[in-house]
Amino acid sequence: MTVGTGSMPPPSPLRLFTPARVQHSTVFSLSQKRNAEVRYLLQLGWPIMVAQLAQNAMGFIDTLMSARAGTEDLAAIALGSSLWLPVFLALAGVLMATTPMVAHLVGANDEARSRSVLHQAFWVAALLSLIGVVLLRNAEPLLAQLQLAPALQAKTQAYLDAISWGFPAFLFYQVIRSFSEGFGKTHPVMRIAVLGMLCNIPLNYILIFGKFGLPALGGVGCGYATAIVMWVMLLTGIFYLLKSTRFKPLKLLSNWQPPAFTQLLHLLKLGIPIGFSLLIEASMFCVLALILAPQGEITIAANQITISYTGMIFMVPLSIAMALTIRVGQLVGRGDPVAARFAANTGIFITLFIATFSCVLSLLLARQIALLYTPVEEIVVLAATLISIGAVFQFSDALQVSAAGALRGYKDTAIPLVMVFIAYWLIGLPVGYILAFTDWVVAPLTAAGLWYGLLIGLSAGAVLLTTRLMRITRHAIDTTDHRLTAERM
Repeated sequence: MTVGTGSMPPPSPLRLFTPARVQHSTVFSLSQKRNAEVRYLLQLGWPIMVAQLAQNAMGFIDTLMSARAGTEDLAAIALGSSLWLPVFLALAGVLMATTPMVAHLVGANDEARSRSVLHQAFWVAALLSLIGVVLLRNAEPLLAQLQLAPALQAKTQAYLDAISWGFPAFLFYQVIRSFSEGFGKTHPVMRIAVLGMLCNIPLNYILIFGKFGLPALGGVGCGYATAIVMWVMLLTGIFYLLKSTRFKPLKLLSNWQPPAFTQLLHLLKLGIPIGFSLLIEASMFCVLALILAPQGEITIAANQITISYTGMIFMVPLSIAMALTIRVGQLVGRGDPVAARFAANTGIFITLFIATFSCVLSLLLARQIALLYTPVEEIVVLAATLISIGAVFQFSDALQVSAAGALRGYKDTAIPLVMVFIAYWLIGLPVGYILAFTDWVVAPLTAAGLWYGLLIGLSAGAVLLTTRLMRITRHAIDTTDHRLTAERM
């Protein structure tokens, strides 16, 4: 569908039935409008979910294939991933501000200005790439603190060095991904992610085991394979921007704009809180693993199984939350805060419905889920207990992530960052530690106590963020009402 810069695209049949177009209609019932909104959010969200799963699958593939190269190679990848992934999440989170910025412009029928947002986001990505590469290539002091065997430390740093060659490409691709999502174009993002996953398998095979005359690099080969995949994804993304009928009229990569301080500052003000929020969440689970490390292999394994399973389940509400950022952003940009609130409420309804299903499933099949990971009975028993706790907090997790996604659509990121920090670090982890290792409330619960703390922390986050969302949506509606009243006078 070809779209000029001065006209809106012809609406799809689905969009004709969205709340923005029919909220004042007497023809369509509330249930019809809600059903249309549900379909539209799912249409946006399911490709995002596939893309997230494909990117996560690359880590699983690396683990599986490097294990055949040796235990030391597997350990190097595990350690290296625990370092570079949080760095990437924090830096990529800054660039995710591109999505609501573009969504607002699309909603306001001002798509021509999106090219400027894209260019400024690329400048930010260039700066963040430099920071990321420097951090990855100078990880020796941190690795030394872990008191690793010299060979393992050297291999871990070599893996990080290899990843660093692709790190800039991955950040630049994040800009393209966020830009495309701001337009509501999520299917290309899915296809590129699946392409990257499929490329990762043969590249791993060639570089890990030394095929076609190349040296066998072991786990370090995974790093180079991942770096190549990152460049493949970037180049594919650039090709998509140039050839897509949706973007070709905008001439996105022509007339390159120099850094503009005001726009850069706006992007950073929106993006830095997002980056820190992602870092806070990722580091919380890292700290959880470190706290439980002295408890022995059984506890460590059960905790890792639970993190793996709940992380996979979390991809579903996370995808809906990212779809909410797009949808709410476009409706706010269009100047329709009532429809934006309707979309936010509908998205929350979807995530809670999904959480209900996954909670019941997890509670009923907790033991069977644990058995998929290991046959060791001691690990299975503890993991089943932790999975049951994780099943309950799926409600809180779904609520807080969907509220956060909607708030990003309103370009509200700073206050939610403070709320996330309070919920996770000032409530969740301290309460979890008390329940795990003291008898102040009950007898020490060790791993289960920490997961109960996470449940309490996530619940606090859900309350704080949904309260914030209610306030923001009401303020947006009141502001619009006052403006319309003033215009009529």
